[in-house]
Parts: sequence; structure tokens; C-alpha cells
Amino acid sequence: MGIKKVSKTLKPLKGSVVIPPDKSISHRAVMLASLAKGKSIIQNFSSGADCRSTIEVFKMLGTDIEFLKANTLEINGGKLTPSFTPYSCGNSGTTMRLVSGILAGQNYDSVLTGDESLSKRPMERIIQPLTLMGALIDSVDGHAPLTIRGKKLAGIDYISPLSSAQVKSCVLFAGLNASGVTTVEEPSLSRDHTERMLKYLGANIETEGKRVTVRASELEAKDIEIVGDISSAAFFITAGLIVKGSDFVIKDVGINPTRTGILDIVKRMGGNLEVFNRRVVSGEDCADIRVRYTENLQGCLIGGEDIPRLIDELPVIAVLASQAEGETVVTDASDLRNKESDRISSLVKELKKIGVDIDETPDGFIIRGKRILSGGAELETYHDHRLAMSFYVAGLICREEILINGFEWTNISFPEFERLFAELSL
Repeated sequence: MGIKKVSKTLKPLKGSVVIPPDKSISHRAVMLASLAKGKSIIQNFSSGADCRSTIEVFKMLGTDIEFLKANTLEINGGKLTPSFTPYSCGNSGTTMRLVSGILAGQNYDSVLTGDESLSKRPMERIIQPLTLMGALIDSVDGHAPLTIRGKKLAGIDYISPLSSAQVKSCVLFAGLNASGVTTVEEPSLSRDHTERMLKYLGANIETEGKRVTVRASELEAKDIEIVGDISSAAFFITAGLIVKGSDFVIKDVGINPTRTGILDIVKRMGGNLEVFNRRVVSGEDCADIRVRYTENLQGCLIGGEDIPRLIDELPVIAVLASQAEGETVVTDASDLRNKESDRISSLVKELKKIGVDIDETPDGFIIRGKRILSGGAELETYHDHRLAMSFYVAGLICREEILINGFEWTNISFPEFERLFAELSL
């Protein structure tokens, strides 16, 4: 495993940066363009390994996918054909959970596999609603590999026990090819990229509050431009707020209201953040964000309906909270234990090594700031890309150098991570 050394930065972060395309939207663009009849051009596609896994699955399903240039895809969709070998989803839970909804209603059998990490993540959350629709799915105690015996599905009215965009999307994708009406209701609204893209591509879909309904639909092939990923921007937002003297602009960031929990928390903490140049790109809200160092950040409470809107950003929010006066308390985030690692226990254990005053709770953590971070430790990433990047941001303000073991896991979602930070440090 590669070890990355990170030292305290002696320069403020200045200038501007364009962060990578949104990974969630990139996955959905490939899947839905593959279902739509005709040619779609997808611009600004994510280069992360997870999204490549989605491309490979749909190539195996017979979709004609070609890179016209580095981040531009041409997809000729409209007909999926079976493969007689298993579809590898790599490390991508999004690929496995969403593709299951598509394959469950086909007239052939499929097997979905994943790497060691993905094979430990819970799949019962999608198996249950798909089974209610008539799907036949075999698993290993609710984990991959999944054997899906394709058959005709019937729509259901599903009240989900958890707010999960992956569960919701899986059921809606199954509903595109099911008889009758399919409705999903969540406890609180999770990210709605699927609903927006289905509407953009002409699906028969309606949303009302926390309920979304879809009927069998043929999708229109359309060109899709993918906005920048706010989950990736979160690392830069945090760094800008805690590295003294920083002042820079993050361009072309997706600000979908179901994803902007990080912006709300920064505002709650008193962070110096400006969102401007707002616009709509392929059905998604987009803007530029100016970030400035903020000395007097304040701790806050994070829980309830905050959580689905910032679940992926909580590790780096923990780093931010270490530099805020008073307590920051995170609750209702027990699903963090089902990510690439148990992100609660892993995060708490590693941040303690560098001087963060943090305690684990069953469904979150408590951080007491404002602390000078000591550094001088080797941190483990547990094969988790978001932990690796969060530790890197912490290292920029640690008194002594830190070592990050397994930093190469950043390539899963953000291969450009170090290069973009270097551009702001010139």
C-alpha cells in the first residue's frame, strides 16, 4: 500500500479550481443513456474508478460506449443483451445497487460481483423492495455476489425505512420496466439526481414531497453535461476555511438542494462562503463558490434531515469541526457504518491520533474544538477514499507531518485530488 506524506502548508490557498464531475450523476448518465433509444453525448464525465465500473457493466450488456475524448462519451443505447459471465461492479455500491433494479426486470439471468470491500456492504436494502415487485434474487446473507433471475415485475408503493438515493433509484429503475405504478416514499428526501435525469430524458415521473412515482417509460436520448461534484468540493471548502489566509473560487459546482447540506453546515458554523453565478445545466443546479479563511468558526448540531444531504461529507466535516469553537455533535448517521469502512469508528480512531478531541457515539460522534492538531502519526484509510482525502486536509494544518497509509484509494473517486490542491498552493 502507498504511504502519502502530508505537511503543514506554509502558503494560503489562492486562485481558482474546477473540481471533477459529479460521480452520482455520471453513473446515472451512463445507465439511463444506455436505456434510451438513440445516441447521447455525455460531457464532463467522471474519471473515477467507480464510474468506469458502470461503463464496463453496460459494455458487457451490449451498449455501444465510446470515449470521443478524455471526459466525453458517446452512447448508443436502447437495447440490453445478456452476458454469460458475471458483471463486476468493482468497489462501486452505486453500480451494484442501481443496476440490480435494471436487471431484475429483464428476461434473462444476471450475476453481479464486487471486490472484497463491496462484498461486505449490505444489499438487503435493495433486495427487499425488488422482491416485493416480483424479483428473484439470491445473495450471500444479503451481500454480493447477487444472482438475479430476470422476470416481469409489478409496480409497488414502497415506504422505505431509510433515506437512501441508491435504494430509491434502484426501485425507480425497476419501475421503468414494470407493469402498473411504482412509488417510493422516504423518511426524508435523499439526493434526487435520478428523478431529475429521468424527467430530463422524458420519463413518466412525478414527485411530491418525499414521494416519487414512475410508470413504464421509454426514455429519449439526449446530450447530458455533468456538473462538478459538491462532495469533492467539500474537501476544498474545508481546507479554504481552516488554512490561514486562503481565498479562492471553486467553479461549476453542482448545488442540487438535496446535496448542499455541507453549505448549510458551513453557514451554521459562520464560515465565509459565497455562492454566485447560479445556473441550470442538464436539469441540475450549478454555481461558483468563493471560500475564505474563517477564524471564528462555531460548533453546531448536525442530525435529522441534515444527514441524507451530507452523508458523504461527514468525514471532512469532522476535520472542519476540530477548528470550530465549542462542541459539534453529529447524530442520526448510523448508516456511516455501512460505507467503504465503518466510517464512524475508523474516523474517530484515526483523528484521535493527530490530536482531535472526538468521541464515538452509536449514530455519530462529538467533537470539541478549537484544537491545534499535533500530527506526527500514521493514519490508516481502511480502503476508504473519503477518509484518505479528509486526512489529507487535516494534514495541511497539523503541527507535524502525517503519513496516510493507503492514500491511493483516492483514485476511486478523485484521481485529480492532489494536483488540484497543488494548483491552489502555487
